[in-house]
Amino acid sequence: MKLAAALVATLLPFAANAAPEGYFDLAPGITLETGDTWISNGDRFRLYGIQSCLRGTTYTDGQGNRQDCGEASLAMLAAYIKDTKPICAPVAKLNGISYVVCYATVGSQRLDLAQIMVTSGYAFAALKTDGLPYHAPYAIAEQLAQQKKAGLWQFSDVQHPSILLSREANQRSRSAQP
Repeated sequence: MKLAAALVATLLPFAANAAPEGYFDLAPGITLETGDTWISNGDRFRLYGIQSCLRGTTYTDGQGNRQDCGEASLAMLAAYIKDTKPICAPVAKLNGISYVVCYATVGSQRLDLAQIMVTSGYAFAALKTDGLPYHAPYAIAEQLAQQKKAGLWQFSDVQHPSILLSREANQRSRSAQP
């Protein structure tokens, strides 16, 4: 029973009371690169723990048309930013990218923007090189979104971007070997 309660608590949207010091507004004027990455004032930011669909990869929509999966993720991030006016805080910096957590305001609650993206089916849990997620709750949310066929999961040919990135890295590694 304790496991079930812990699982339910993990799956519920994260609500915060007030923004801690060190947060910044995710405001108009940013340049979205992907459904998880943007540039603001010359600095590059990425939502921690998620991977958007890769731009240039496609899925087949309900009418049989090929659509750009990355553009769908980007459009949803843009809509969430516009509608929920997130606040963000850096959690790590690596290779010139600030990884951030952002909270979107929906009604009177602040919800984890990355969790919203994954739950709605327009982003995926980012995986480490060992195949484990950077943030386990996002992997659980992804499984639920996939089961519910939310967002991009409703299309049978959507491919998880981490799997595509892993294949690409493996091919590069094989071609570099003598």
